[in-house]
Amino acid sequence: MAVLAVQQIRKMRGGAQSHLMLGEDGHAWVVKFQNNPQHLRVLANELLATRLAALVGLTVPECDVVEVTPWLIERTRELEMDCGPRREPCRPGLQFGSRMVGGLMPGQRADYLPEDQLSEVRNLGEFAGMLALDKWTCNANGRQALFHRKARERRWSAAFIDQGFCFNAGEWRFVDAPLRGVYARNLVYRNVTGWRSFEPWLSRIEELAPERVWPIVETIPPEWYEGAAEVMERLVEQLLERRARVRELIAAFRDSSRQPFPNWERAGVSASSGPFRIPGWGDSVNGSIQ
Repeated sequence: MAVLAVQQIRKMRGGAQSHLMLGEDGHAWVVKFQNNPQHLRVLANELLATRLAALVGLTVPECDVVEVTPWLIERTRELEMDCGPRREPCRPGLQFGSRMVGGLMPGQRADYLPEDQLSEVRNLGEFAGMLALDKWTCNANGRQALFHRKARERRWSAAFIDQGFCFNAGEWRFVDAPLRGVYARNLVYRNVTGWRSFEPWLSRIEELAPERVWPIVETIPPEWYEGAAEVMERLVEQLLERRARVRELIAAFRDSSRQPFPNWERAGVSASSGPFRIPGWGDSVNGSIQ
């Protein structure tokens, strides 16, 4: 059952031109529409990647399918997309919704923190786990995080948002590059000293059983990928094969000119060291499903 949207609250920043909406369940949802300027498939990307992140224990907002009716769009002038020379109404139907981080209760949210506050984020170590997830899913965008804290709290917590460009956005191809899918500031990786810093998330990805992934796929509305079931199946099959390449992709980032892990203990390390490895897999960096 989809969450029914009952009111538009405001338009959000960002390329997808999302809208903050109130659901019939009483929660605030950041809603991406089918006719967003980025691509229809970013809705499927968001649902799949966000739920995979939650499955391996990373901090992401709750997400769901949100229904926006023609009646609400017709009566809400702000529910429109800016398409450059023209504007068009948001498309009614089933959309992607991400629960607003922190909800509507009093508190604070920020997408940027000064270094002294960033270094004290409660779950700073999760940036390493999210890096593993982004490398696995081939996030073509920089890693986005939203920081939040309740009233009277001193330290912030991070929630990882905006998975729309996983799987190379609308292309659904795995085109890997060392600096893709990484957070803009090295400070979040300063405590990485080796493979142990990516646990437990990295091992959970490598050992994730296919029977836990396919039920997530079944929750994605077919209209978000134009009913092309065979294309979706190939995407997921290649994603499952890529579990064996995550360490290799992290190592490529580690060895890049950016030097993100200055405290890495290099004695005896190898990109393939870990509990899960498929012999012979990983010789190609590009994998197209179309």
